[in-house]
Amino acid sequence: MTICGDSTRSSLRSRPVSAVSCGFTNPVNRPGWPTHGVYFFFEKGEQRTDSGEGLRVVRVGTHALRQSSATLRKRLAQHRGIVRDGSGNHRSSIFRLLIGSALKKREGLAEPASWGVKDHREAAALMGITGSAVKAMEKPLECAVTVYIKSMPFLFVPVPDPPGPESLRGVIERNSIALLSNYRRDALDASSAQWLGRHADRERVRESGLWNNNHVDEAYDRRFLDTLECSAQETPLPTSKRERS
Repeated sequence: MTICGDSTRSSLRSRPVSAVSCGFTNPVNRPGWPTHGVYFFFEKGEQRTDSGEGLRVVRVGTHALRQSSATLRKRLAQHRGIVRDGSGNHRSSIFRLLIGSALKKREGLAEPASWGVKDHREAAALMGITGSAVKAMEKPLECAVTVYIKSMPFLFVPVPDPPGPESLRGVIERNSIALLSNYRRDALDASSAQWLGRHADRERVRESGLWNNNHVDEAYDRRFLDTLECSAQETPLPTSKRERS
C-alpha cells in the first residue's frame, strides 16, 4: 500500500471524477438506481479551501459489504429517515446516530438519554419505560436529524459487485475516507468553525472533518482512484417516469 505525503493528498483530492449529483428532494424513489454503489455527502457551508473549489465531502459510505439484501437506495433511505412523519431510526444508521449526538451536545440537551443505546428495548429496560415511550422521546431529535440530512447534497457511484472482503465498494469507501480524513494530519480542506461535527462525541469525527468513524486513521492506496473513475464513467442517471416518457 502506498502512503502519500501532504502535497500528494492535495493533488489527489483535486482529481476530477464524474458521478451523479443528487439530493433528498425525491431521489430515493426515482427509478434507474444501481443496486450497489458508494455515496459521498456534502454539506452547505463546508468548502474546499486547499484542493479546489466547491463543497467538501463530509461523509463517504456504502452498504452490504457482508451478505445482505440491502441496496444503495435502501441504505440512503435509512439515512434520510421516514418520509411520512419526518422521523427516522438512528439505530439503523450510524450517520443519523453521529449527527443526533452532535445536535444534542451543541444544544446542551440531556434528553433523550436513550440516544445511542444499541437497542430500544434495552433502553426501555434501563429507563424503566416501554419501548413505545422510548421512541416517542427520541422522535423530536430523529426529526431534527432528518431535516439536517435532507439538506445535504450527495453523489453516488455505482459499483455492482457482490459482498465480500475484497469488494470494490469497500476498497473505494475506505480509501476515500483515508484520503479525505484530516485525523492526526495537517488539515487540508479543514472543517469550518461552524461545522456541526465539531460537537460530535467521537474524536475521530471531530478531528477527521468527516461524519465517519472508521478508516479515518488509515493510509490509502492512490490506485483506488482509477477504480473509482472507471466506476463513475459507467454511472447511469436515475430518471423519473416523466423523463422516460
